[in-house]
Amino acid sequence: MTSKITNYIRAGYPGIYLLSSEETRVEAELKAIAQSLEYRLYAWSVTEGLIDTADGTAREAQGPMEVVALLEETPENSLCVLRDFHPFLEDANPVLTRALKDRLRMGKTKGKVVIIVGCRLNLPPELEREFVVVPFSLPGKAELERVLNQIATSANQTPPGTELRETLLDASSGLTTVEAENAFALSIVECGQLSATIVGREKANEVKKSGLLELIPATESLGDIGGLELLKYWLVQRKYAFGSEARQYGLPNPKGLLIVGIPGTGKSLTAKATASVFNHPLLKLDTGRLFGGLVGQSENNLRSMIATIEAIAPCVLWVDEIEKGFSGSKSSGSSDGGTSSRVFGTFLSWMQDRTAPVFVVATANDVSQLPPELLRKGRFDELFFIDLPNHEERETIWRIHIAKHGRQPAEFDTQQLAKATEGWTGSEIEQAFIDALYDGFSRKEEPNDLSTMMQVSQVVPLSKLMSEQISGLRAWAKGRARAATKPKTESRGRKILGAAN
Repeated sequence: MTSKITNYIRAGYPGIYLLSSEETRVEAELKAIAQSLEYRLYAWSVTEGLIDTADGTAREAQGPMEVVALLEETPENSLCVLRDFHPFLEDANPVLTRALKDRLRMGKTKGKVVIIVGCRLNLPPELEREFVVVPFSLPGKAELERVLNQIATSANQTPPGTELRETLLDASSGLTTVEAENAFALSIVECGQLSATIVGREKANEVKKSGLLELIPATESLGDIGGLELLKYWLVQRKYAFGSEARQYGLPNPKGLLIVGIPGTGKSLTAKATASVFNHPLLKLDTGRLFGGLVGQSENNLRSMIATIEAIAPCVLWVDEIEKGFSGSKSSGSSDGGTSSRVFGTFLSWMQDRTAPVFVVATANDVSQLPPELLRKGRFDELFFIDLPNHEERETIWRIHIAKHGRQPAEFDTQQLAKATEGWTGSEIEQAFIDALYDGFSRKEEPNDLSTMMQVSQVVPLSKLMSEQISGLRAWAKGRARAATKPKTESRGRKILGAAN
């Protein structure tokens, strides 16, 4: 990042717009750049005026027009950092826009560089071509390690060993330097030593602040999924494909997986289990929150989201019900001025071209709303279809949920329960057993085959309620998507039937 900004300055760029919420870190980098180039460094804020950072002298300039006027008086070969200047450029006064353009044009010949530092991009059309926009990336592991060492030294802690150090740095990846410093310090206050668990917890809180991403604890594993053997095998094959050994072998980083299927068949569970397979943090994207009401806010949200994801990488990104988030991209031109289309296009380009080890798991229920450009190879490594579970899978699902709720599967006739729930989804089976638990609790008895079967007999499964839609989804998937389950000779496991009465 330092070399990139330095090259822009040496090339004579008069205006640089640095996108970052880390004002202190950015100014420290600019101070080092100014010293290396032998430039003078000035910093302006609406509260302090224009300050010469070399001697601390200040010139009063409380408004944007005043500081733009003072730019003419700064010496040649100087950098002027404008803090929080971007709000003044929203619905900018034409006089301010004109004055800033004039100063940039004059400054180009004299080595006077105007640098705006802001947490979001806000440039009027008149100034878009005058500034080069540079997203200031979140700190890497080398910078976070310096923060870690400083905290350990100040707290008289023994420097962490190699394994703990790597765990701490992984846990803090995606945080700013200030956030990482706070998390490291909090872990020492809470438990007397550096704790990756506390740092990870604080990162989850910080990531959640934006509302775009949520750090999900990956507690599920492949053992929690009944069936889907082909999909499980596909994931296990890629378990070690993110390491250096895979790069030396010639393998690219796995891109991701699109899972289409009937609601309740385990798509979300598979997304969570994927993070456990890869041993990577799981981030969930709320696509609805990407879109903001202000001009340019949606694009800024997407850039911020991508920067956070790539800083945390390697990680798994879960996009749940992706068709709902981007279903409006086709008609975007007539409904929102093309914002949805632009955001969707940028997201697709990132999925195609990203180099960071981010594995995207997207789930979808309604394939008719999926844009065709999302389905082509290159966006995802594979497209899987999850059908209703067959008899063997239903038996496994019954055993999993009986054990999950503290009962012994051997005490139940899971074969008969699987037969009675033909055409059911995994979530419907789980809910039936929960209902049996409620019934047993109310009668102060343990659930058994008879009471569980009574609950089963009262349910109308989704396969009956939405038989036409499910048949259409199956027809679409045939020849287009890879089956998540091995084909069985037992055909009735694939029929759409209600539960046995």
